[in-house]
Amino acid sequence: MITMTPDLDQARHAGVDRRGVGLRYQAAQKRMIFVNSSSSSSCPRLPTVLALSMLLLGLAGPGWAKKHTPPHRSKKTQTVKKNAVAVPTRHDGQAEAHLMEVYRLLGSGHGRTALPKAEQLVKDYPNFQLAPLVYGDLLTSRRQPVRVLGDVPTELAAAGTGHLQELRDESRLRLTALQKRPPAGAIPSQFLSLSARNKHAIAIDVSKARLYLFENTPTGTQLLADYYISVGKAGTGKNVEGDQRTPLGVYFITSNLDPASRKDLYGSGALPINYPNALDMKRGKTGSGIWLHGTPSAQFTRAPLATDGCVAVANPGLDRIIRTVEIRTTPVLIAPSLKWVSAQSLSAEKKEFSDVLQAWAKATSNPDARQLKRFYAANFTSDEKTLAARAGPVRHVTAQKGPGATRLIEVSYLRWTDESDFMIATFGEVTEGAKGGRTIRQYWQRQGQQ
Repeated sequence: MITMTPDLDQARHAGVDRRGVGLRYQAAQKRMIFVNSSSSSSCPRLPTVLALSMLLLGLAGPGWAKKHTPPHRSKKTQTVKKNAVAVPTRHDGQAEAHLMEVYRLLGSGHGRTALPKAEQLVKDYPNFQLAPLVYGDLLTSRRQPVRVLGDVPTELAAAGTGHLQELRDESRLRLTALQKRPPAGAIPSQFLSLSARNKHAIAIDVSKARLYLFENTPTGTQLLADYYISVGKAGTGKNVEGDQRTPLGVYFITSNLDPASRKDLYGSGALPINYPNALDMKRGKTGSGIWLHGTPSAQFTRAPLATDGCVAVANPGLDRIIRTVEIRTTPVLIAPSLKWVSAQSLSAEKKEFSDVLQAWAKATSNPDARQLKRFYAANFTSDEKTLAARAGPVRHVTAQKGPGATRLIEVSYLRWTDESDFMIATFGEVTEGAKGGRTIRQYWQRQGQQ
């Protein structure tokens, strides 16, 4: 028997309706669960990474600018944090673009041309630790061949081996992500369908340490920008509170925290997500306070594995993300890796699940409670209640609806696959004759081979 399990996510900060229902796909049973999501709390404090590149800068050359104007912020967040280091206003992606240009010149054998560009990068971004690292290598290359990124004297390398390797890892991840760009017009395979309410979406490829920001337009989902990111010290796959891992799954941004109320550690702002969602809690996962946040003013970026579970983005990139996304309707996909496909290639899969969802909607309008109850699996739970305990509410749902037909509007489908295959459906439910409707989010699990 093929079974698909829908779960209802009713996090209060996700703004969706509270109830549990079940579905049946063709001849197969399905179940739906609902679990309340916990509220967000502050992300644990993270230690600042030692800037080994400052040693390289002192060894290599140019002086650091002593004064800078503070970064641009909207009037709402125009607050200078205590002990924060002021940095010049910069556009998102600018520093990385300059760094990649230096790498390109190096790779093509134009070291002399790259040298002044690297020096300017250090001056423009004194807190960008990779800048003085590559500048130091360029100066070293004048005297001897450079064997590896960060080819520093042995005594310096020994004094900061771990931090030097973090910088090398960051450089490698940036290069890999920029050399292996997504195909033009492609989207992550998990983005089965975004509704008009999902004006933007975020996808994170952990293997590339990359965040991709999308805009959902009438002509399709378009990639707006992408940024290097840092994740948990212990990697990904969060299961319990305090494990220093970043969760994997499909989440939604729940709020926008005022940076004036946060420590400088979190940079120019923070966007909490709804971890743990209904599926996480059904699996027994714990923890809270997972954010997308910025970086301390003394650091342009963090090491690849540097947070206590949050996702850290350089402040210029986070500023753009904050200005762009919408609360509650912006999905955040965090995946071990992303598979890029054309939107057209997902049409058949979208239709398959759409048929299932429409069948459920039709059943909810049937006054015969048995028609709805047959969609519930024996192990169905909602609000931690069993199917037997929910039998009364099931009958109440149909009685409350009456004979009016149920329409689903603004439907989005996001797929998540790990050891199981899930579909996250979010939609508005409108009953014929009713003055208003409600928003529902369901988590479906496929069971079986089909």
